Amino acid sequence: MSLFKRSVVAEITSHGGVVFSTLIIVWLSVLLVRLLGQAAEGQIGADIVLGIAALSSITALPTILAVALFIATITTVSRNYRESEMVVWFASGVSLKDWIAPVLRVALPVCALIAILTLEVTPWAYRQIEEYRQRYEQRSDLSKITAGQFIESAGGARVFFTETPKDPDEEIGAVFARVLDKDWYTIVTSKNARVRREDNGDRYVVLGPGNRYDMKTDSAEFRMVSFDSYTMRLENSSGVSADQVARENALNQMKSRPTINLVQDHKAESQAQIMWRISLPIAALNLALLAIPLGAVNPRLGRSGDLLLAGLTGLLYMNLINLMRGWISNGKLDFLTGTLSLHVIVFLLCLYAFHTRMRLKTPKKQTI
Repeated sequence: MSLFKRSVVAEITSHGGVVFSTLIIVWLSVLLVRLLGQAAEGQIGADIVLGIAALSSITALPTILAVALFIATITTVSRNYRESEMVVWFASGVSLKDWIAPVLRVALPVCALIAILTLEVTPWAYRQIEEYRQRYEQRSDLSKITAGQFIESAGGARVFFTETPKDPDEEIGAVFARVLDKDWYTIVTSKNARVRREDNGDRYVVLGPGNRYDMKTDSAEFRMVSFDSYTMRLENSSGVSADQVARENALNQMKSRPTINLVQDHKAESQAQIMWRISLPIAALNLALLAIPLGAVNPRLGRSGDLLLAGLTGLLYMNLINLMRGWISNGKLDFLTGTLSLHVIVFLLCLYAFHTRMRLKTPKKQTI
């Protein structure tokens, strides 16, 4: 039994490390692409991309750890079935329920780590991300337009290039802009510029003295205009309604609040956030136990169907937690019912799956 437990713990830990590393790499790849796109659009500064990526990875760690534990457990169990090692363990007197102890030996520390992350570390990370973004918003618009870099807007129809200002009193140095529309190809040059932000979020470049050159795309027509001041749109507004922006800001503020503050606040939104934070470690434990009966496969029939069902079960579980959080936030469910009902149902499903896998079926009588 000691050999069995050590082998199971070692294999789950090994598989968990591989799955965790893979998920982190995939998460960072997607996150960096999105953050670099925001930096290119001027929504965040290029110098804070790595900081936000690191903090955002911390906020994703609880979910990644729960998924990694589930996949590692189900992979270990299914491998023992596929390679007929489970037959050897069963012949040695090991039952399927004896897998619970070694799985818990790995799952309980992981669940404790997830609880620490969700209750303390993740809110701190959200607060740091919000501080990064607020400090960036407080910068002058000049610092958001990086000299020596091309800036695209309007889907590439407008391209700007700025130089470092030679005069300390100028916000932006010389500007080169290329504008494409339906009939004209336009080049605009200016000695200096400044940025103006409207209340709706639109940003404009107000050019100083310069020239504009217009060339018609389907003819030889050409125009040249000198100007003292010229305004061009740099960035369109996001198109998101003010109500949606307010809701997103409120959600981000709720995620960043310390757990003790949420407990003291008896609002439905705070209770929904508490439910989410305490549900992740419970869900990780339930999924680790549920992976034992779900990992049982017939080595003669393959594993695709059973593993697909297991993956869909885990995905459904996490989505239902999100659904419960929304219901608690909207007042459709009270905190205790929304927090316990789903986890109790999944635990009972786990017991039923164990019972089904361990039950010996009576062989059918054959008639001669």
